[in-house]
Amino acid sequence: MASDTLTVDDLRVAFEKFQSEGLRLAGGLNDLSQRAAVYHHVFRESGGNHIFPLIAAHGALWARGWFGFGAKLGRVLSWQYAFNTRTRLEKLAQLADFANAFRDINRRVCVDVYANYYFTKQFGEHPHAAKIVPTDVLNALNRIHNANCSGIELTDDERREIFTVHFLSEQQHIVGPTIEKAIAEFDWPLLRSLALRPVIRFAYFRRRFLFRNFANKEERIEKGLVAFNMAADLGWENVEQALREYDVLPERFFAKPVEYFTSLREAILASPAHG
Repeated sequence: MASDTLTVDDLRVAFEKFQSEGLRLAGGLNDLSQRAAVYHHVFRESGGNHIFPLIAAHGALWARGWFGFGAKLGRVLSWQYAFNTRTRLEKLAQLADFANAFRDINRRVCVDVYANYYFTKQFGEHPHAAKIVPTDVLNALNRIHNANCSGIELTDDERREIFTVHFLSEQQHIVGPTIEKAIAEFDWPLLRSLALRPVIRFAYFRRRFLFRNFANKEERIEKGLVAFNMAADLGWENVEQALREYDVLPERFFAKPVEYFTSLREAILASPAHG
């Protein structure tokens, strides 16, 4: 348990250090597979009790293919502006910015998950911890840490409660505002309409999710909770192993995940930081 003598400023400095480390580990906009490894690490570190990062790892790996498909589609549809090169290039630049906004969401959520988890693991019982981490997220993570300290495996209902807290928090603070801004700046009605109707199928899904409007918060929440329920029905070990099906992560990730992440972390933190 953290010392009660620490001030709020001390806690804030500690949290910022975890954020800084999380930002390094989350990598650049296109480092989706690296973020998947970070997400998976937090899931494993939680004793399998923190499900949000496991499902987020699937989201990161699935998104690699989706972004590639979107870029190809954009290049094809941009030829509607074949006789106006400047407009065509502007539209393609807007498409790239729109895709990067979604990549940035994934990166920021990864940093948030990592920093919150490790901060609360060390300082979660401090009387001022709720001034650093939102109270609902703090309480949810403290349930995980307390369970781990007691060697308790949470039930799926308890895991669902914790997942829901995290999912709603990320929707409110990161996902929703960023999507709204990205949509407002994407002046290509055809591509914007198509981009907001993604067909999502994580490797463990029994069926595809066709969004009517990805900008709709209620629909994102509804499908996010269904994604959890499908995972719970399949079994967490099977959901974890389904990460193989994206053919992105190397075999050593699955053979020795602890060693893999340790090496990855050491290599990233030993390299020069980029502004």
